[in-house]
Amino acid sequence: MTKYIFVTGGVVSGLGKGIVAASLGKLLALRGLKVAAQKFDPYMNVDPGTMNPIQHGEVFVTDDGGETDLDLGHYERFTGHNLTKLSNLTSGKVFWTVLNKEREGKYLGQTVQIIPHVTNEIKSFISENAKLTGSDIMITEIGGTIGDIESQPFIEAIRQFSFEVGRENCLFIHVCLVPYISGSDEYKSKPVQHSVKELQSMGVRPDIIVTRSDGDCGEAIREKIACFCNVEKDCVISNTTVDCLYKAPMMLHENGLDAVACRKLKIRNKLDLKPLKALIKSIDSRKGEVTVAIVGKYVALHDSYLSVIEGLNHASYSNGVHVNLMWVDSEEITEENVKEKLKGADGILVPGGFGKRGIEGMITACKYARENAVPYFGICLGMQISVMEFARNVAGLKDATSGEFSETGTKVIDLMDDQIGKKKGGTMRLGGYPCKVEENTNLYRAYGEKLIRERHRHRYEFNNEYRDLLTSKGLVISGTSPDGHIVEAVEANNGTFFLGVQFHPEFTSRPEKTNPIFHEFVKYCKLNKKAHEGANRK
Repeated sequence: MTKYIFVTGGVVSGLGKGIVAASLGKLLALRGLKVAAQKFDPYMNVDPGTMNPIQHGEVFVTDDGGETDLDLGHYERFTGHNLTKLSNLTSGKVFWTVLNKEREGKYLGQTVQIIPHVTNEIKSFISENAKLTGSDIMITEIGGTIGDIESQPFIEAIRQFSFEVGRENCLFIHVCLVPYISGSDEYKSKPVQHSVKELQSMGVRPDIIVTRSDGDCGEAIREKIACFCNVEKDCVISNTTVDCLYKAPMMLHENGLDAVACRKLKIRNKLDLKPLKALIKSIDSRKGEVTVAIVGKYVALHDSYLSVIEGLNHASYSNGVHVNLMWVDSEEITEENVKEKLKGADGILVPGGFGKRGIEGMITACKYARENAVPYFGICLGMQISVMEFARNVAGLKDATSGEFSETGTKVIDLMDDQIGKKKGGTMRLGGYPCKVEENTNLYRAYGEKLIRERHRHRYEFNNEYRDLLTSKGLVISGTSPDGHIVEAVEANNGTFFLGVQFHPEFTSRPEKTNPIFHEFVKYCKLNKKAHEGANRK
């Protein structure tokens, strides 16, 4: 029978509930268990697909085409299992489903209410996901903070669910902030007590309390929390700040999280820490540093590019070198200052995005990379930028642009045929698609395979009307759909590494298995830095 773990948060948001959930998932997976994870978000959007990245962070895309919360990226990277559309549920999606059922008469004239109709829908979602994944453990994170009015239906649903599956098959973990007061040089447990009291008033008694603090809050504080919150002493687990995200599972293991969880759920599988220790060794054994400039329009919030950052981190492990990130706002780049803005960059990465803001700065950065032999990696929009830059400055199409940005001009990037006239919400090319790879290209050298599969999230694509012209001028099309119609990857000869891909390889990168393009890009960044250091010595 599937065991269920629910993770809630208290005091403040942003405590890292997702990291706790993902870390526990990793530790349980290392016990040979099949772990599935899901995230419940209380906001009213149907999904995060149309939300501003600066407000919400990146949209993570599952292989089956679900646009989900960024925490699902952590779940996949930590557990190694691909998630699905069912791994993310929002209040908007729940109410949308319930109201459609009401309109279709499926409630047979009943008065539709939060209880039981909304809570039943949430419980059904949990059960269906567990059934479809065939998981031994289903970990569910409830977004937001206890006390938020939006999350109340979810808390009520998991309260009911725990009795339906049996309390011995259900575990509640509550993650709370233990603040440090510098003036008195002490940690304070009262916020945790109030948060747990609020949770208990809603009928949910936590089995484990995870205390979040930068340092160890101390045994006395943990004992106080255990006493006042009605849990056993060893069920208060310290979650302290680590210097690398992927060390969190080991830290939580050493503090007893997985041991207590297994005891509560009567799980007796042995833990194999060898893979985790090997990963930590690769993290700690890195030497030297390369600098990668991320040229984007959402640099005000780094979470907008979370999976890209993690992909570069993974590549730093596999290449044995630290990666220093240089954040460059594309709106601030001009022809006059591009050399200064990108000074010291061993590689340039232009990530995905939507809208025309900052586009000219990205094109200028791309031109700089192509003309100055700086490794260039363009993802989705970054690939389209490389096509526009090449069309303008090599093929002579001075007004080259995208149909997303302008109704006039030479649209070397344009709307996909099947997207014309569609609404924006949930209508993009989403999820995993195959890509045919041409030999003797950067793309092929990265993967070493003629057919790959990567995840997409875009509405515009390479315009085949200009395919012959651009390739005749030297643009290399290194990846296409299996039928050759859709252009998936382009390259230009800049004497090093220059690759733009329409898909999002960051979504499939893992700490133990770096996505091949990220690995290859950072490898060329190392070579570029070494070449410049050699030239300077001469």
